[in-house]
Amino acid sequence: MARSVTRQLRNDRQKEFIRIFDQACRRHNRWTVWADFVVMAAASISNTVDKSNAKGREETYMSLASKYDKQELECICRMLAETVSGIDENPDQDFLGEMFMALDLGNDHNGQFFTPYNVCKMMAKMTYGQGLEEKIEQRGWVSVNDPACGAGALLVAFANECKLQNVNYQTSVLFVAQDIDYIVGCMCYIQLSLLGCPGYVVIANSLTHPCVGVDENPLIPIHGENIWYTPMYFRDVWHYRRLWWTVDRLVCSDPRPVEPIAEGEAAVEVEQPAEQHPEPVTQPLSETPAGQLTLF
Repeated sequence: MARSVTRQLRNDRQKEFIRIFDQACRRHNRWTVWADFVVMAAASISNTVDKSNAKGREETYMSLASKYDKQELECICRMLAETVSGIDENPDQDFLGEMFMALDLGNDHNGQFFTPYNVCKMMAKMTYGQGLEEKIEQRGWVSVNDPACGAGALLVAFANECKLQNVNYQTSVLFVAQDIDYIVGCMCYIQLSLLGCPGYVVIANSLTHPCVGVDENPLIPIHGENIWYTPMYFRDVWHYRRLWWTVDRLVCSDPRPVEPIAEGEAAVEVEQPAEQHPEPVTQPLSETPAGQLTLF
């Protein structure tokens, strides 16, 4: 039997999500259904744009889907539909994080408890600062990082704070997230993707394997299979920024010249430029008649 919801729900979308989730749990463990839903939804989004990781993620998707019958798979699809509609109707919320806590899944998995969204909004206002717009004007963009992102509430709140300040975060802010937990990292990826946030989520230990970019530039992370690129990361403005940075790096690189070795001295190995990592192969995003970029 499904447990009672322990927190008050915001709206009808969340109530409908809970109802559909309970239907999907009739033959399966609640945590298993949640985890499979999150991974399958994240893989579905990722495979529309990131072809370099598509094969492995598609295999994972099919393996998870094989556990469910037709009606249960329909429930999982409807859960994603409610998530999309809920975030579309009210972007200023931590939809998946609140569902995770309302279903008491935090106690089921590692004793996790997410920061309330109102606290994240306060933190986002404090982080925004007056100098952000000046940095955007000078450089064209800024990056924001959350090394323990959870479901992404802090980054979601920051995106909404940018909107309040009339800053177009789709073109001016690069969102970088990291978490050690695979499931919550995918939750963050789903929400950033649906909000149109350009950036990526790294699933790794922030202390032992912190997210780093090539030459410490966040535009291009050191590539790995546990990096999830949002669809807006491949928007033309970010593509050209990565392209120009790569060209500038190649043109301006100045490796140290090889000095003659004096007799009796040991040879000194010359440091070589860092290895280039190709960008994931992508496909174009769709565009609505009004010019708004969209995933679907």
